[in-house]
Amino acid sequence: MEVTMRYALMIYSEPGTEESLSDAERAAVLAEYAALADDDRCLDGTWLQSMETATRLRTVGGEVLLSDGPFADTKEVLGGFCLVEAADVDEALELAARVPAVRLGGTVEVRPVRKR
Repeated sequence: MEVTMRYALMIYSEPGTEESLSDAERAAVLAEYAALADDDRCLDGTWLQSMETATRLRTVGGEVLLSDGPFADTKEVLGGFCLVEAADVDEALELAARVPAVRLGGTVEVRPVRKR
């Protein structure tokens, strides 16, 4: 029996990247994401709505405060994630390299998922 681990691929993209693509380029990128989602090693994943829809919670002086928008103004924003199962980190990195955001100026953070 092959031992596998789960990895979270957190996909960060440059704001405005999708809007800068032609219709044909956008369709090709969506096809790449669909192919990754169809890979048997991909367990789950999804895109997130835009960062402007985020609500943050934090506690100050025992009171929970809500704020609209992302935590900080950053160059890249978390746009989605993919949960994969791989034999080792090298296989997880191979899957992460297939994420279109990587070649479009974004970043994919690969992190092992803790067992419950």
